[in-house]
This record gives sequence, structure tokens and C-alpha cells, in this order.
Amino acid sequence: MIADIYTERLHLRKVIAADSYSLFKIWSDPDVTKFMNINNFTDESQAIEIITHLEKLAEDNKACRYSIIELKSKKIIGSCGYNYLDYENAKTEIGYDLSKEYWGRGYAPEAISALLHYAFNSLNLNRVEAKVEPENTNSLKVLQKLNFSFEGTLRKSEKSKGRFIDLNIYSKLITD
Repeated sequence: MIADIYTERLHLRKVIAADSYSLFKIWSDPDVTKFMNINNFTDESQAIEIITHLEKLAEDNKACRYSIIELKSKKIIGSCGYNYLDYENAKTEIGYDLSKEYWGRGYAPEAISALLHYAFNSLNLNRVEAKVEPENTNSLKVLQKLNFSFEGTLRKSEKSKGRFIDLNIYSKLITD
């Protein structure tokens, strides 16, 4: 059901076990994981464990995580995807991360734009949400660039790394 997605510079494909080393390298960088709900990884087995979990969610059609592959180098430069798929309410929440060496090159907006297109045109969803810590300025810029609407702040709404955090919620509708 979930297909590969191609953009001008990127190939998004479902994460697989063979991606573990590349994703471990990305997820072991504390700058990358600073605003993720995981601590930076210290062992590749942690990436394998996450990928196994993500594969099960994809099999059950509950979520889908893609490896972001730069077409030019064929290198995995990050991941993105649908954190959950709620077909009953025709909505999803997206998430994304990118290797620090690729920050500021427009790869995140390119990947997220492709996810939006696929969500609205292939999955027939009505709403795409993103929850972002208010201090995550890089992610906020991506969402603003893609014309997501800021809906408000969910105060101390989730526990991350042992503390409750605020999350700004953004959305984009098929009609936007």
C-alpha cells in the first residue's frame, strides 16, 4: 500500500533492516535527536530495534517511516514519515529528521512536501499534523515554508527524556 516516493533530489522508501547503520549514525548525533523523543543512540542495535518496530507498524498499516535517500549519492541522509495513520478520521501526523551535514539545503521541505502530496492524493487523507517543540526553530521554519497553519501550543502535553514538554501543533488540510 505504501509506495516509494521520488522527488527531484530524493528517494523516500520504507525503512528496512539494512538501513540500520546509516540511521544509527544519524540518530547517534545529539544535535539531530535534541528534539526527538529518543536519546541519541550509542549502539547500532538500538536502530535495529526501532526499525523492527517501524516495520511492524507498517505491516499493520498503522504508520510508515521512510529512509530519505539522496539520489545523487545514493546515501541515506535522514528519515521521515507518518507517525500514525488514522484512516477513520482521514489524518496523520508527520515526523522527520535529517543528518546534520544536510541541514539548510532544502531537503526537509522537499521530503515533507512529497509526504503531503502522497497523503492527500494517494492515501486520501484530509489532514496532516506536525507537533514540534517551540525551541525547534529549524523544524518550525520547514513547516512555515510549507504553509502549515499554527493551531496552538499543547502545554506540557508529552513526556520526553524524563520531562514534560510543550508542543506546538501545526496542520495542513487537503483544501489548503
